[in-house]
This record gives sequence, structure tokens and C-alpha cells, in this order.
Amino acid sequence: MHKIAVIPGDGIGPEVVREGLKVLEAVGNKRGFKYKLKHYDLGGSHYLKTGETLPDNTLEEFKGYNAIYMGAVGHPEVAPGILERGLLLKIRFELDQYINLRPVRLYPGVDCPLKDKKPEDIDFIVVRENTEGLYVGSGGFLRKGTPQEVAVQESFNTRMGVERCVRYAFELTKKRGRAKKLLLCGKTNVLNYAHDLWMRVFEEVAGEYPDVTTEYAHVDATCMWMVKNPERFDVIVTDNMFGDIITDLGAMIQGGLGIAAGGNINPEGVSMFEPIGGSAPKYAGKNVANPLAAICACAMMLNHLGEVESADNVENAVKKVISTRLKGLEAGRMGATTQEVGDMVAEEVEKV
Repeated sequence: MHKIAVIPGDGIGPEVVREGLKVLEAVGNKRGFKYKLKHYDLGGSHYLKTGETLPDNTLEEFKGYNAIYMGAVGHPEVAPGILERGLLLKIRFELDQYINLRPVRLYPGVDCPLKDKKPEDIDFIVVRENTEGLYVGSGGFLRKGTPQEVAVQESFNTRMGVERCVRYAFELTKKRGRAKKLLLCGKTNVLNYAHDLWMRVFEEVAGEYPDVTTEYAHVDATCMWMVKNPERFDVIVTDNMFGDIITDLGAMIQGGLGIAAGGNINPEGVSMFEPIGGSAPKYAGKNVANPLAAICACAMMLNHLGEVESADNVENAVKKVISTRLKGLEAGRMGATTQEVGDMVAEEVEKV
């Protein structure tokens, strides 16, 4: 029995999560696995009503689940940073979800903004360190609001944090079994201390994986190659900030935020899965948002829970719907409503 905590969240979150759970029910019935859900009312509306982002007792409850399935965080009436730091980052940090995993895969039938690039050219994974770097929130202001104001934001990189992320990336590259090529993305020519640590750890761990080809690239070169030659990538490992940036670029080259899913992974604990597109409040309640990213996040969750055939079942159903039943992936331009897309995927799950 898989115990899954569900956080529908803000904006389009509840709508796309509803469709993801619809597909989960369909594949669960087909494959015969059991699961139990519990919904949590967390996000912007809850914060505006209660002043709470994530109560300590709720966080403690999360430790008893096998996975967390999240919709979106972000509310137009809540100042930036409150929900992100008080809910999303708190879950990541407190549950030690030290890997952010982002598949970048172009499905057949999806329009790619890159000229002449096909599905076989865009199929790689970004492994982003998820609990250190600039996101730890260390720093502060001096003389705030004056002409002499100073703002300091510090990036923390520990040997333990870097090494466990790098090792995860090497193991994933080996298991993935494609080109067996791992690229470290950094900025060693400017970030002399933090990325010197990353480079040294990367080179040391590489010695334990002679069958994995390694490569290094500055983050600016990585962005350039993602646009020019995405076929060169198999797995990329990088720090928290750079990973945040390049995965959004990855979403665009795979067809947009409507198809981009991610996982916040604790290999020894509770992991969380979500679409990466955000709450998109302008589309909320209109039944036009694309739920495929949330459905793909559900597939990632199933794979993580050991339901590999079920995950493949969902992914193949998504591919079928995209290639044969949708006009596009953008909100309002799919040729179907949010609910209808969920129905289509659930139907294809039964057929696949």
C-alpha cells in the first residue's frame, strides 16, 4: 500500500492534480496496485486565512508517507518568497530531498522551437542539487533602504552535499544505459571556491565509474549547447541555482511548461513530485490548463515507488494522446479542456 500525501496548492494546481489522480486511479485499477491518499489544504489561500505556510505537525505527518504529490505554489495576494520558502523549500530542506530530478524529453508530435530537432535529439536528465547553494537563505542587509544599502546572499556548498548529488548523477548515468555520459555544469572560472569543490569531487568520484564518460562545461556554454546541440547531453549534474535556470530552458526545448515534470528526491526517505510550471493564476478555474505535466509527475512518482510498468503505461498513454488527439500543448490551445485531456490519458491507459 502506497501512502501518498496530496497538496493541490494554488491556481491551476487543484485542476491539474485532479487529472493526475484520475490517471493514477486508472492505472492502479489496471495494474492492481493499492494506494491511499490524504489531501492537505496548503498554499496561498490557506496562508491568507490562517497565516500558516506549513505547520510543524503537518511536516511531521509527511515523514510517514511514501511520496508527496504537489500541484503548484504561488498566489497573487501573497508576497513573493513567503510560500516558496515557507512551504516548498521547507519541505525540500526538512525532508532532505537533496536531488531535483528533471527529465528533458521531446515527445513525438510535440512542436519543438528548435529547428530540425526531433525526439531522438532531446532526451536527457538534469540532476540538480536541491538543498544547498544560494537557496539556504544565508545572508542579510546592511543599511537597508538607504543609498548605502548592502545586500549579501551566500552560497553554501558542503562536501557531503556535493558528493551525494554527484554520486546520484553517476549512478543514474550508469543505470540509464544510454550514452553513459555525464556533464558537470558550473562556473569554475569565476566561482573559484564553490565550483572548485564541485570539480574536485566530480573528478574524484569519476574514478569509481570508468564506464561513464565525463565532461565539464560552464553554465553559459551549457545553455548555448542546449539550444544548438541538445543531442550531446545524456545526464547533466549541477548546483541549485544553475539547475533552476537550465531546467526552465529544458522545459522550453521539450515543448513548454505544460509537459515539464520534476521530482524532489530523497533516495532514503520521502520524495515529492510536481509539474514545474507554477500556479498560473490567470488560467485558474477556466478548465484550459494543460494537465500533462502533472500527469507526467505522477508517472515519475510511480516509477520512484517501484511501479515501473505502471509508470511506463502512463508515459505511453501521454505520448499517444499528444501524437493523435491534441492540437497543441499551450493552455487554451490544446483543442480540449483540462478535464478532457485527463479523460483521454485515462482512456489510453486502459488501451496501452
